[in-house]
Amino acid sequence: MKKILIFSLSYYPNVGGAEVAIKEITDRIVPTDITFHLICNRYDSTVPKVEKKGNVLVHRVGFCSFSYVGKILFVPFAAIKALALHREYRFDGLWAMMLYMIFPIALMRVVGVCIPYIVTVQEGEPFEYVLKRWYIRPFEPLVRYGMRHAATVQAISSFLGTWTSSLNFHGPVEIIPNGVHIAHFSQTYSVDALAKTRAELNRAAGDIVLVHVGRMVGKNGIDDIIRALAHLPANVSFVQIGAGPDEDKLKQLARTVGVADRARFLGFVAHDELPRYLQASDIFIRPSLSEGMGNAFIEAMAAGVPVIATQVGGIADFLFDPRDQKDNPDHTPTGRAVNPHDPEGIACAVGLYLKDTDATARIIENARRLVRERYDWKRVVHDMRARVFSHIPHT
Repeated sequence: MKKILIFSLSYYPNVGGAEVAIKEITDRIVPTDITFHLICNRYDSTVPKVEKKGNVLVHRVGFCSFSYVGKILFVPFAAIKALALHREYRFDGLWAMMLYMIFPIALMRVVGVCIPYIVTVQEGEPFEYVLKRWYIRPFEPLVRYGMRHAATVQAISSFLGTWTSSLNFHGPVEIIPNGVHIAHFSQTYSVDALAKTRAELNRAAGDIVLVHVGRMVGKNGIDDIIRALAHLPANVSFVQIGAGPDEDKLKQLARTVGVADRARFLGFVAHDELPRYLQASDIFIRPSLSEGMGNAFIEAMAAGVPVIATQVGGIADFLFDPRDQKDNPDHTPTGRAVNPHDPEGIACAVGLYLKDTDATARIIENARRLVRERYDWKRVVHDMRARVFSHIPHT
């Protein structure tokens, strides 16, 4: 039985894509094969310092702070905690979830504790931004030192896989994406349930609803969706699901361009309810400016909702426009691609979906097939075991 210690800045109940990936992967590995411990920041004083979550024993450290200072102090606290846990459990390997988690591992190496480790790269911001954050910039050499000595690196997209050589890692890079709950997002709903949801979206007969699921932040290009409404017929509206710091700015933009009555901001929707809202909509859209991978796109595809997106970053791994077949006939169309900052292009893509319903049906089916073949969690876990955890020898 292997024992692996995971470093993750957050963990349940504070979750994002990285934390979900850890839980989905570790829950599918039997403890007699690999047992996992995890060190994360203790953001909430009411949450236990030590707690069992599925196949992971979670150890929380820190001063219950979401501030940058709390994130910086987490690094030495995590390294000290890891050294103590290693004396007790004798770990076979370490797992850094995202680049920032290389820091405590590198500190352990500096004091002479050299355990084989793997690094998962699943950042969503551009490479330059990630390394130039003020609390990372002074320690960039430590990131490169840590990357250089990793046993292997897993990246969740081909785009993120290209980062590794720039960080002095020249070993094996495994491209293994995050997965989605295909059965959850492809579930069917009754006519009444969908009708109720459409009413909640203020959708009348003949209306077309564009939906975006994700945080209201600049990189998601939501402002371009709102501007695109001005180029679309009055029966086309937009629904935003998810909170974020840009909410007031986006609502003001909707008023400025004269589409406030066609832009609805729902805020937070529970994950269990997302498939219903997706299937009550007509087109999923996120014209991202940067994207490490983009699970929200895969979830929409699994739900049978056609997608409009840019092809920046990791999106290029799964979003293939019908025009792509001229240069790459091996990729069947799975969505409509637009350029960043192109509201008129977004409006054109919406029009193509609505005009050519046969092509839209083919795109939806192609996307569903792609999700089943590549993004099922069972396949992800199989690949992680065979291609990543296998680099950690049992001692």
